[in-house]
Amino acid sequence: MEHNIGATDRLTRVVVGVSLAVIGLAAVGGLLGLGSTVGAVLALLGLVLVGTGLVRVCLLYRLLGIDTSDSR
Repeated sequence: MEHNIGATDRLTRVVVGVSLAVIGLAAVGGLLGLGSTVGAVLALLGLVLVGTGLVRVCLLYRLLGIDTSDSR
């Protein structure tokens, strides 16, 4: 698959993704009062953001025709 995520988008996804995953895991572990369901959703969303940032391909971007990479 062709990359559709640029450098700034990639960095943002990884930083925000790691932050959400840590907050989510803290909530699941009972360290935050968000509840385990909200924590699990945050952790999953964080992992998706980190994953798409690392592989530089976002399927939602592809469906919407968005390309933030410099490959054009």
